[in-house]
Amino acid sequence: MKTQQSITTLPASPADDRRKRMIQYTVAMTIRLVCVILLFFVQGWWLLVVGIGAVVLPYIAVILANNVHGGTPGDVERPGVIVPVRDPRTGSPYGPDHDA
Repeated sequence: MKTQQSITTLPASPADDRRKRMIQYTVAMTIRLVCVILLFFVQGWWLLVVGIGAVVLPYIAVILANNVHGGTPGDVERPGVIVPVRDPRTGSPYGPDHDA
């Protein structure tokens, strides 16, 4: 699926940002749930791996969910900024025919 080209440097809308963070949180907590269930079925050093996953993943999920910007923030640029041009002979911003 092709991503839509952005024509502005504005960040993602709050609804899109919130949806992305909710999906990340849900995925992390689903993996945690799998880790908790696996605690009853695995043995040996896998028990330690699954136990660490069950304990650490809630912290990681909350950090991901609270990451409001979600990436590098872009500078907002105003399109069509008017740049004053000065007459090189007089230094006037109005041109040679205008009396300042």
